[in-house]
Amino acid sequence: MSDSFESKKVIIAGGSSGIGLATAAILVKEKANVTVTGRAAAKLAAAAKENPGIQTAALDSNNRKELDEFFHSQGNFDHLVIALSGAKGAGNFADLSLQDLRDGFEGKFWPQLNTLQAALPYVNKGGSITLITAISAISKAPGVSGLAAINGALELMIPSIAKEIQPLRINAVSPGVVNTAWWDFLPADAKAATFQQYASQLPVGRVGEPEEVADTILFLMRNGNITGTVIRCDGGLSL
Repeated sequence: MSDSFESKKVIIAGGSSGIGLATAAILVKEKANVTVTGRAAAKLAAAAKENPGIQTAALDSNNRKELDEFFHSQGNFDHLVIALSGAKGAGNFADLSLQDLRDGFEGKFWPQLNTLQAALPYVNKGGSITLITAISAISKAPGVSGLAAINGALELMIPSIAKEIQPLRINAVSPGVVNTAWWDFLPADAKAATFQQYASQLPVGRVGEPEEVADTILFLMRNGNITGTVIRCDGGLSL
């Protein structure tokens, strides 16, 4: 287990905001060489301005040609974090638009797998890959069957992939309700009320912060004896 990320080369797909950006910010402070990707150039520019030292690359992770060219240009690197996510797929199943669910898979499931497959030839042996899923994969709550399908599918693949790519390691972190821009589809007052409602139900008494999930990601990156594992960082939501 290495305690230092100094001079390690890390790529964070979907790192222009939220959990991905929080992870990048910590890694830069630990003197890693960090590149974050995202589709929105303005968000990437803002992320780099707020966190000097972060490199950025505008990239559509649904475009395999772009991904292949990007990873070829980067060359070998040490760690990959895949924080790509969409915002569609939630809702009670009887009323759930299956097109929205397809869009949910297009926003998270396929971009994560595209990125993973394109990156594999370039991840150094002894390195790691960490996917960001979500606690909806196992929460069994009303309204999350579509999200469970997306995140559960990713989580189910991880143990098999870990066996296939050994000794390279792959794991996932599964967050619960976290104070990120993912919730910005709600008006500000509704978002605050939703967080308050979750806080009253969670054993930890509050929603999570992206830095807490980032700490879990860094733990998996550091620990060379963990692979094929999903770690829940959900404030007890799954209990």
